[in-house]
Amino acid sequence: MGTIHRQRVCVVGAGAAGLEALRVLRSEGFEMDCFERTGRVGGHWHTDYEALHLITPRDSSGFEGAPMPAHYPLFPSRDQVRDYLEDFADREGLREHITLDTEITGVRREPDGSWTVATADGTERRYDAVVVANGHHWDPRLPKAAADFAGRSLHSSEYRNTGDIDGERVLVVGSGNSGCDLAVDAANARLVTDISVRGGHVFQPKTFFGRPRNELPLVPKLPGWLGERVARALVRVSVGTSERYPGLPAPVTRNLNEQLPVVNELLLYWIQHGRIAVRPGIEAIEGRTVVFTDGTRRSYDTVLWATGFRVSLPFLPPDLLTWQGGAPLRTAGLTVPTGVSGLYFVGLASPRGPQFPVFSAQSRLIARLIGLTDRFAGRLARPLPQLLEHRFGADDRIDILRPVWSEQMRQVNRFLDGLERGAAARGIR
Repeated sequence: MGTIHRQRVCVVGAGAAGLEALRVLRSEGFEMDCFERTGRVGGHWHTDYEALHLITPRDSSGFEGAPMPAHYPLFPSRDQVRDYLEDFADREGLREHITLDTEITGVRREPDGSWTVATADGTERRYDAVVVANGHHWDPRLPKAAADFAGRSLHSSEYRNTGDIDGERVLVVGSGNSGCDLAVDAANARLVTDISVRGGHVFQPKTFFGRPRNELPLVPKLPGWLGERVARALVRVSVGTSERYPGLPAPVTRNLNEQLPVVNELLLYWIQHGRIAVRPGIEAIEGRTVVFTDGTRRSYDTVLWATGFRVSLPFLPPDLLTWQGGAPLRTAGLTVPTGVSGLYFVGLASPRGPQFPVFSAQSRLIARLIGLTDRFAGRLARPLPQLLEHRFGADDRIDILRPVWSEQMRQVNRFLDGLERGAAARGIR
């Protein structure tokens, strides 16, 4: 029987994903270090815009076994989520394993399969495995036209509140969840607010009949296709269609499974009250004047770019991962990069719905994979990540339907169950 040593694991980042990875792996007996480039835990929840609230309900949005406080409102605010994460780190005793104000500058794989992690102070440390939990909401994606605007120009990640807006005329570019929030924030401050919407969406309310949309008693129990049809009908009854809101383009499809979820009723409210005007996509920018694709021209004092983020992993060698569609290929519930052993991701996926439970499930899977990799070292026909890729294929998605991702995780754990039973039958412990 082989000797199983206590594995050393490094977690990159102490945001929500990193904190949960640290908690779960430490509870499984691994020797843990976590490095965070900023001076605090909790990641972007310290710096997101102040008007942010979760679009998922309190009681299903916490980590596994660590519910959000019952006194929080149904949809907690940015500050409440931040406080939840700070309290979580304290309650679970995680801070002693976290080194703050320390940026990881390099992660390289050694010939023996271990990993060397380098930090900005020049220190190098050796680990058996590395968990990447630096998130995908930190490297802003801006269109080239943004550089042409002569007024105040901010990406959504730089925006905190309406005090950041110069003048009275503001354009929000992008109509995802953040773009809707920023436009509503400006409208609430009685600023002249336009929003540029290139393609149509089905705008969903947060609640039906006063209940969170994903906590209705019947819909989650229906077959996927039928649940979507029912949810779609409820949305239509609740908010109507784009024709009811001046300027909004019609979506290509009303199938909720075939478009990104945009959950915002207040945008629709202010459009109908004339406080937010809808504009089409941008053709060009000339100084402070924006030329839209329909030929109209409007001048603005401030443009807020809610145009998303790039997936960035600057500390990994460029040739280590296989990239496709702007993201590395992964398998096993979007947790294991293809072709690499001992490297894992938590949070580089957004199965629709509450995200913190996703981090819990991915972390539990990683703990299992690290243990099995050590246990089966030299005993499998090929490395475990290759077995997983061969069995389950590779995926570049960030957005993924929750039932699809949940089924991936179920199948992976079932496959690992089979490996363990086979090993036990052969006397491998």
